[in-house]
Amino acid sequence: MAHRNQVIRNRKTGQEILFLYTASNTAGKFLGMVATFQPQHEPPMPHYHPQQTLDFDVLKGELTALVNGQRTRLQSGDALHIPANQTYALWNGSASGQPAVINCRLRPALDAEFLLETATDLANAEPGEANQLAQLLQKILVARQFSNVFRRCYFPLVLQKIVFLLLTPVAYLVRYRKLQGTTQNCQAKS
Repeated sequence: MAHRNQVIRNRKTGQEILFLYTASNTAGKFLGMVATFQPQHEPPMPHYHPQQTLDFDVLKGELTALVNGQRTRLQSGDALHIPANQTYALWNGSASGQPAVINCRLRPALDAEFLLETATDLANAEPGEANQLAQLLQKILVARQFSNVFRRCYFPLVLQKIVFLLLTPVAYLVRYRKLQGTTQNCQAKS
């Protein structure tokens, strides 16, 4: 599980997350983080949090937010509130080449920190470590396990649940299991 001052880095996107407050030290009330976004030209796939609100303040740089189909450019000093079940994507679309840094809070914390650790570990896996089918099966197990905190918007939830139902036994047959809460990509920030 995540702990205060733990840093996780996505080597592919350059995103870095510093955990300021975790579920364990807020009694599950919120997860507080500082996230750094490196410039990228394409927005990430939109998603939503079915049971959590997201509040963030831009500390440095520019951040683009796509909320419910509406694009907004935010700068240092700007704040944004995203209610539960609201589709959004955040990225640094700045032409300046400078990172964007935000302070964000997810309420309640639930197991979002574990999802962030897991997603970072999967993103950092070397391409040759697993074939595409194995990667897909692992992603399905992760999506199913964390569906209470994170959902992608690429196809309807009912269809996602059917896919999860059909492919989860296949994932278990090839020895993938529900994750247990460890990360190998973290370090304490001094």
